[in-house]
Amino acid sequence: MTTEQGFLIGVDLGGTKIESALLDSHGKFVARVRKATPRAYDETLAAIKDTIEQACAGHAAADIPVGVGIPGSPSPSTGLIRNANSTWLNGRPLQTDLEKVLGRPVRLANDANCFALSEARDGAAAGAKVVFGVILGTGCGGGLVIDGALLEGAAGVTGEWGHISLPWPSVQETEEAAPCWCGKRGCLETWISGPGYARWASAAFGEVLSPEMIVARAAAGDAVAAASLLVLQDRIARGLAIVINLVDPDVIVLGGGLSNLPGLGEGIESRLSAHVFSDVVNTRVVQNRFGDSSGVRGAAWLWATP
Repeated sequence: MTTEQGFLIGVDLGGTKIESALLDSHGKFVARVRKATPRAYDETLAAIKDTIEQACAGHAAADIPVGVGIPGSPSPSTGLIRNANSTWLNGRPLQTDLEKVLGRPVRLANDANCFALSEARDGAAAGAKVVFGVILGTGCGGGLVIDGALLEGAAGVTGEWGHISLPWPSVQETEEAAPCWCGKRGCLETWISGPGYARWASAAFGEVLSPEMIVARAAAGDAVAAASLLVLQDRIARGLAIVINLVDPDVIVLGGGLSNLPGLGEGIESRLSAHVFSDVVNTRVVQNRFGDSSGVRGAAWLWATP
């Protein structure tokens, strides 16, 4: 649906910042407001209300429903938030409480789902039938969009590819598998998220390095750093090969901080055929169009008709 005024409202509730935006019916920003995320529940509700009011100031937007992208997701059985690294949200009826505070309907979705919806709707994968959106950042998430509609699944966990094991691990990888915050060991997130990459790549240098520092060393001609980037590409490709074997998307869109690594998409795409169960791989791997704006844009699109 779109409102009478032709506006949409999206909120990106991140661990460090809240962004609320008023968009027109074509997904263009009319106004956007950001503020730091309070690390407490009631204060977070108040901050969301405040940013929405600021973004909508001067516009006839009082009755427009709100879409919110969140870390974690609402449980389909209880409606309570689960699996959020913003732990003060877990176990809380966020949708119900926001509707009371805002006085308008609210829809929630995982932030990776919002990213995928934004990029499928009018971003890097616009026009594609099946789109898988990937977040390679502090964590490792994903979202699946088919014919312009977000697919969340029976348990609301569609796209959570970061919490499957690294496929086809070597003996060394099996031995070096790290514990994941979810309670399992060796999840893809522990290998190909920003912190995961920094953990295993830094070990070769005997010092703790950020992904940016490793990339800088590779650019300066450090062979060990350059080799780690190739290993990263291979590990991401193995993970995405599982996605292709299951869903066979037309396009995979890369997002999150690691997606900005030079040549990452091309490197991943070139390695897929070694792992996909097919004689041909037609899935394109592309960089996102809207960057960190995709979260709030996708949240707004939760109320739009495909």
